[in-house]
Amino acid sequence: METKTVGQKILYFPLTKIIIGLIVCIGTLVILKLGIEKLLGLFNLEKTTITLLSNTLSIFIVLFSYTTLYQYYEKRSITELSSKNLAKNLSLGIALGVGLQSLTIFVIYLYGGFSIISVNSFIPLIPSLIGFTAVAVFEEIVFRGIIFRITEEKLGSYIAMVISGLLFGFAHLFNPNSSITSALSIAIEAGLLFGAAYIYTRNLWFPIAMHFAWNFTQSNIFGAATSGSIIGKSLFTTKIEGSVLLTGGDFGPEASIQVIVFCVITTVILMKLNHKQNKVIKPYWSK
Repeated sequence: METKTVGQKILYFPLTKIIIGLIVCIGTLVILKLGIEKLLGLFNLEKTTITLLSNTLSIFIVLFSYTTLYQYYEKRSITELSSKNLAKNLSLGIALGVGLQSLTIFVIYLYGGFSIISVNSFIPLIPSLIGFTAVAVFEEIVFRGIIFRITEEKLGSYIAMVISGLLFGFAHLFNPNSSITSALSIAIEAGLLFGAAYIYTRNLWFPIAMHFAWNFTQSNIFGAATSGSIIGKSLFTTKIEGSVLLTGGDFGPEASIQVIVFCVITTVILMKLNHKQNKVIKPYWSK
């Protein structure tokens, strides 16, 4: 067996791999996106068009930087972004994302807190569709592709789910109208769920699709605040009112009690399936 030098041990230490991944992927995106937006600005394009093109290119930048880095760094094929079963992973993710959000809004409706005022055109929602796709790709690459995946290799699936979930929730603490409670809600309902979804397929397209559908349905279909922000345009102009426990208040339905319940149930089901199919990884000290 080849003995690794101290330098190699440091280079391939899990925390090092995570830090390098975050620097490369986030740094590349920030630098190139700023450059792209400045370049597009020279053509006197509308701000909406620039944002649309910038978000579209951002998707490819993040995917390319992640794939290129870890292909050479870890000397392997990037199977977590494989196109195998792509249609199945995307459709299942979208179905779950839409379903969970619809159930959440349905509970608010049952208690008389949700009403539709008008139905609008879908065309103005296209920029948000691209924008939320970019957000889903970026956040899943960072939190599941880098933080969860690498942490799981040493600490096992459950500890990796907790760590990546808490970091995911903490990242939302800087959003408008956020609080410790809303950040913990995001950590529990989405952080754990997306981690379980990744384990289920060992493919990032499943949680990416779920993440996208979750945000888009919440904001651009039902017109609710997403992680504390009001997007503006939605398929339905709606009125959401009532108990903060059910509506999530100014942060949006993601801070509601029912979404936590629905997502925890889904997470438990996925983890039971993961155990049944021997997909759960044990921490290194238990192997």
